[in-house]
Amino acid sequence: MKNLFTIVFFFVLSTLYAQDKKIFDRLQAIDNNGLTFYEIDGINISSQTLNYKFTDRKLKKVYRKYSIKKKDKKTPDSNLKYNNYYVSNTTLINKKLTQYSSYYFLENKNKRTTIIQFGSFNKKNREFERKIVNLIMEGKIPKRCYNSLVINEINFAGRKIKLGSNCKWQNVNNVQCPYNGQMNWSVHKDLKDAKNTVEQQFEIIKLKKRGKIISEEIVKIEFEGTETKAKKIIYDFTGITSVLASTSGGKTLTIYYVATKVRDNYVSCVLSFWNNDTITKNGLAPLLEEVMKLKK
Repeated sequence: MKNLFTIVFFFVLSTLYAQDKKIFDRLQAIDNNGLTFYEIDGINISSQTLNYKFTDRKLKKVYRKYSIKKKDKKTPDSNLKYNNYYVSNTTLINKKLTQYSSYYFLENKNKRTTIIQFGSFNKKNREFERKIVNLIMEGKIPKRCYNSLVINEINFAGRKIKLGSNCKWQNVNNVQCPYNGQMNWSVHKDLKDAKNTVEQQFEIIKLKKRGKIISEEIVKIEFEGTETKAKKIIYDFTGITSVLASTSGGKTLTIYYVATKVRDNYVSCVLSFWNNDTITKNGLAPLLEEVMKLKK
């Protein structure tokens, strides 16, 4: 019986480790002076600890900071071992897009308040959220998941790509290199989730009022060595007042939407460049050429 217990115990441990490893292979993070941002499966996550005791009086100040209204339902989550309150908001954007926001207000081991926030489109998984909450609260996310604020290289779905110091993070897994292009990506648990994410990002730009799509087509590409297809659009800012357009000096933005398998990962990626960016003889900005090629 003792031997059987030992075997079962180590089987459970190895299973949990394998599950965590799969999460850590997809999870990326950036810490910015105590405010930490995470990205996984197209889900944006943030965590922050405030120097407030976990009391009703102090929590009112925390709620205001996170724009939580008095009418928002604050419910303890009994599946978490920490004192906590959970708040959830759902916003129907259109028939194709629903935005979900989750907030976990938790008492940490120092008796202070930690806030973990989730933002996603068209999907919500409480068990997954609890898993991430526990990993953050217990400090179990490995260093390899964290990126430096100053970009020397990026971890693109398991491949290190060296970039110049001129490139800047716009968010986790979202890098912009002036006059050389921009791309944002996410690593997913399966291809269906990756495809859904690029479709959601396409729907989001269709809703924007600052410009218009003037062309749309499906093109053949090679993405990280894999032959696949991408949706290519040209977004026109001509005649539109836009801080983004006026800053870049560009008039049109060429955007590629890709979802495919990369090595042992499933990746969604949106890549773009302005008409006045550096464009190589192959028709792409230099950053985009780091991961893709156009096929004839």
